[in-house]
Amino acid sequence: MERREFVTSAIAMAGVALSGQEGSAMAPPSLEFYQLRKYALQTGPQLALAQNYFEHALIPALNRMAMAPVGAFKLDIGPETPTYYLLIPATSVEMLVTLDTRLTEDAEFMKTSAAFWCAPASAPAFVRVESSLMSAFAGWAKIVAPKSDKRIFQLRTYESASYAGHVRKVQMFNEAEIGIFTRTGLTPVFFGDTLIGSGMPSLTYMLTFADVADLNAKWNVFVNDPAWKELSHRPQYADAEIVGNISNLYLSPLSCSQI
Repeated sequence: MERREFVTSAIAMAGVALSGQEGSAMAPPSLEFYQLRKYALQTGPQLALAQNYFEHALIPALNRMAMAPVGAFKLDIGPETPTYYLLIPATSVEMLVTLDTRLTEDAEFMKTSAAFWCAPASAPAFVRVESSLMSAFAGWAKIVAPKSDKRIFQLRTYESASYAGHVRKVQMFNEAEIGIFTRTGLTPVFFGDTLIGSGMPSLTYMLTFADVADLNAKWNVFVNDPAWKELSHRPQYADAEIVGNISNLYLSPLSCSQI
């Protein structure tokens, strides 16, 4: 598919997906879009090379394009370590799907990224990079970066067995669940409805905590909250119908992370 056709298709898909979100058939102008990149790495030189690339080349270039804050994380608990994640926000789908082309037009980026961007096949900079494209939820339209220096993150993905179930789960978050999250002490960073990626239909969100003990304590408050119990027992929100699989990853910020 030609890049222009791909961009047009992605924007059209964004409009379709967002039509299921609360309040409007189209995205409010303030909704962000996200690219979540997953860098599969090998233990050894690739780790430092990737961190140097993020800190001195990629994140500064993204900031010059008004993409901020950018999150950079390492996987602490999960099946695929070592893995780094990069969360990139933008105000439009087009900014994200044309990102690599835009980067090549940035002379400073091309100079500072050379060791990673142009790594030879005999000494690759990574094993593989995967990415997904998401739209923010109407109920949490923009990234909220945590204020604490001491922090960990939980990255959760819900896959649904049907698009109808997926839309209901997004509505459940927008209409009530996000509010219960914040009232019971859970601290969201972002919520994203997957437009392009694996395991669709799906949504992904991120929470932040001081540490694992804080994570366990706050989830315990949430699951025992009367409003959550009432919401989760409504027939239209039965787990078996709206969520088929949940992945749960524990991340910590890299030193260059802006989140």
